[in-house]
Amino acid sequence: MKKFIGILAVTLLVMSCDRGGIQTESGNGLHDGGLHHGMIVLGDRLDNPYTTENARKAFSAVYPTKSRDIVRTTDLYVRFLPENQQEFDALEEMGVEMLDHPMDYEIVEEGDYYHDPSVGEENITWQYAVVDKDFEFPDIRYEIIDECFLADNDETTKSMSDIDWAAVEAESYRMTGNGDMLDDSPLTRAGKQNPSGRITIVDEAANGGQAFGLAGVKVSCNSFIKFSSAYTDRDGYYTIPKRYSSNLRYRLVFKNSAGFSIGFNLVLVPASVSTLGKGPAGGMDYTVTGSCDDMLYKRSVVSNAAYDYISRCSPEDMEIPAPPGDLRLWLISGLSASSSVMIHHGAIIENSLIKSYLGVFAPLIRFFAPDITIGTKNHDSYSELYDSVVHELAHATHFAQAGVGYWNRYIRYILESFVRTGGETYGTGDGEFSGYCEVGEMWAYYVESMMHKERYGGQVPAYGTSFWFYPQIFRYLEDRGLSRAQLLAALQSDVTDRDMLRARLIELYPDRKIMIEQVFNRYR
Repeated sequence: MKKFIGILAVTLLVMSCDRGGIQTESGNGLHDGGLHHGMIVLGDRLDNPYTTENARKAFSAVYPTKSRDIVRTTDLYVRFLPENQQEFDALEEMGVEMLDHPMDYEIVEEGDYYHDPSVGEENITWQYAVVDKDFEFPDIRYEIIDECFLADNDETTKSMSDIDWAAVEAESYRMTGNGDMLDDSPLTRAGKQNPSGRITIVDEAANGGQAFGLAGVKVSCNSFIKFSSAYTDRDGYYTIPKRYSSNLRYRLVFKNSAGFSIGFNLVLVPASVSTLGKGPAGGMDYTVTGSCDDMLYKRSVVSNAAYDYISRCSPEDMEIPAPPGDLRLWLISGLSASSSVMIHHGAIIENSLIKSYLGVFAPLIRFFAPDITIGTKNHDSYSELYDSVVHELAHATHFAQAGVGYWNRYIRYILESFVRTGGETYGTGDGEFSGYCEVGEMWAYYVESMMHKERYGGQVPAYGTSFWFYPQIFRYLEDRGLSRAQLLAALQSDVTDRDMLRARLIELYPDRKIMIEQVFNRYR
């Protein structure tokens, strides 16, 4: 895996774009360091209060005159060992929500991931889950750890109005030596609660510096094998569907409701996790700022920027196609440049030149590599990261319309120009397939500039105007009445240079011919 990561890092380095240019620092920078971002350190195994046997003992202690036989197994605590990404995805498609670490161990040191030392680092680690007792296991390696009882998961027990299942659950915590985990706040003592709260973020240059919602991220929480999750809404509010009476571990999972994930998290699972720590059963509020943990801040900014872009693709706003679903973004701390390689959606790997370069690693990259990389080096402000994200997502929208064949030629031009010119970001505009780059970068820099102005006000930034292509053409066309959607309509797979772009625009909007020709004639 380390060799694979190194080769991929070099490949992404060469293909990176953005006004920051190519960076050639040593090291691949694929993973930040920092507090609580290493591997989780496990301590002793704890006695699980939710096992069927422990729940029966607690029931008898609370209701000594009632039969404990009404406490029956409702769920199975299991672990899976997927062999590859297809098996992992198959489990997710079956609705199995998984954690990469056991739920019945003491956490000595928090972290963002765990990899079982018995599993080679090149493989997916054990994935822990809770499934229904009647779950039909697929042909994927698994082990049943415990038979468990979750009163909220059983319709029969939920209808028993004469049984205080919260009291039984609390007693099971005490009898198993976990009583110190119970939330003894007045509200929780009166019964279980659905954790709810708000996750927010601050952009000092927008919204008057006031916090606003971290949109579409997954808030996950658990106490032992009782875990649940919910997505935040566009204003950052969430409500967990399960009810709890114990203190919980809270995490942000950067798999967004808008259809993208931020990975890689050092394991072959495409969604990074940031641990928020312990909180009460009633829920946790959390505000992410630039002065807090760097990795959490940058993940959150990128997530919100991507959510904003995708939301604005709607018919009510920019009216342009959204990027493809299941979009995979990587944050790379060792680079300041970014790229839209679209590997997960089929680009590059179909190119025989790239295949021969990657060799045996091509199949791995096809399953695990990103669509978009965001270089975070020296990008410390919200606005800098926001600009990079919307630039690359504008490329992804173009990709969705132009297709894989277009993109492979585009990337090939970037690769060959890098070699030929000794590191020029976009070459000099005279190589084969240079027109693909010309049209693509004109569009992305134009969208980036306009979205920056629309978010932060002021003058439209002149992003990209120092290169050999002219993104300002799109700006002038918009000023003269062509919408973003109308401009994008011309960026079809057969529009592969500026002259073809002009011809297609005139073909689509013949009544604007004179204006279109005037704008293009300014830049020859």
